[in-house]
Amino acid sequence: MCDHSPAGQPHAHPEPTPGLGRRDVARAGSGLLIAGGLAATTGAAAPGAGWGSTDAPRPGASRDSRISRGTRLVHADLHNHTLLSDGDGDPAAAFASMRNAGLDVAALTDHATLSDSVLGEVLAGLLPAEYKQVAGITPGDFARTGRLADAADRPGRFTAIRGFEWSEPLLGHVNVWFSEHYIDVVQAGVMQPLLAWLRREPGLVLDGGAGALAGFNHPGREPGRFQEFTYDPRARQQLVSMEIFNREDDYLFEGFSDGRSSPLTACLGAGWRTGLLGVTDEHGTDWGFPEGKGRTGLWVKRHDRAGVKEAMRARRFFATRTSGLRLDVVARSRRSERVARMGGVLPHDSGRVRLRIDLARDRTWRGRRLQAQVLVPEAGADVPRVAALREVAVGAVSEFDVALDTRREDWFVVRIADPERRNATPGPAGHPANALGVAYASPIWLRAR
Repeated sequence: MCDHSPAGQPHAHPEPTPGLGRRDVARAGSGLLIAGGLAATTGAAAPGAGWGSTDAPRPGASRDSRISRGTRLVHADLHNHTLLSDGDGDPAAAFASMRNAGLDVAALTDHATLSDSVLGEVLAGLLPAEYKQVAGITPGDFARTGRLADAADRPGRFTAIRGFEWSEPLLGHVNVWFSEHYIDVVQAGVMQPLLAWLRREPGLVLDGGAGALAGFNHPGREPGRFQEFTYDPRARQQLVSMEIFNREDDYLFEGFSDGRSSPLTACLGAGWRTGLLGVTDEHGTDWGFPEGKGRTGLWVKRHDRAGVKEAMRARRFFATRTSGLRLDVVARSRRSERVARMGGVLPHDSGRVRLRIDLARDRTWRGRRLQAQVLVPEAGADVPRVAALREVAVGAVSEFDVALDTRREDWFVVRIADPERRNATPGPAGHPANALGVAYASPIWLRAR
């Protein structure tokens, strides 16, 4: 059974690391690590009073779902940085900080950037300015991260994971977890070397990432958007996530004001089957703090590395920006009577689908009125359509039907929103998802019977 920091215990912040960090050095250069070294480019809506604005995250709701069995909720942050790349904090303090913040699962994912061979003297003058002033990990750094994760890992109580962030400054950044090795950006401007590496078994001559899991980070913050989410079906099982909350930002409509499509519709429309993550993308010294940054709820069968990996591979997780939230979503086709949970596949042709939503946090949230928005793709549209919108009460199990047709819609996402607050990165005028996002369940995909 999983465990977490005792309720009501004070959470001590780690001491700031003195001196000039590599993050500061990167800022002084040309800005290769655009997303890491600088503030978020999208508007950030501070959660404010009533949204857990205190420094210490709360333990929150019970870890048991009221609508499904066989799993238990753990709270995770899978994207963090240290002095080993462009963060400010000592990596030796990171896992303890995240555990003190009440997290059950945590990963360090420092940047892997351009290899020395790419930045040789011959090519250096030909590459854009963004490719200079590299501040990425070395093999020794990656090995050290592994030792720190092993030392912090406590099966059943706290799961510590080593990862890395493949960081191409114009295409985008990709987190990789559970790999024996890491890969630099060995060819600028293309995704295929990374996707091929993910499929390759490690060998005596070439390393590889077979068996690892990966996810798209802050989609659209970099202009290339992963070569517009270039799709490789051979890597679909490994590419398990897309960040929908990064720091305090909601990426549903990222780039819409510049004429771009929603990253959600672009990613899923390309063929990827990604769950939805919330992360802090922490670059400071307060890993896991303060309240209001993204985090993830994972529904695990076992609280250890194998159990976390299984839940991630199954896309059995949700994104939120508040600590202690519990969200579970189960769908049942009225016609086929088949059932699917978030991250799963529902056999369904057309007609009504019954949704059950378990939403809870703690006593201070009990009875709070929020919205459940069912997002679906719409042919020819740049943003998802809201197929159903229902008021839901925190602390109660909500049920309602939504009409879905596999000929038009091959996925849907349940988004929880606060209609009294505004999304700082809005979409089309009047769109219901312009309300502040509280949580997103991973998609459920529809498959014709």
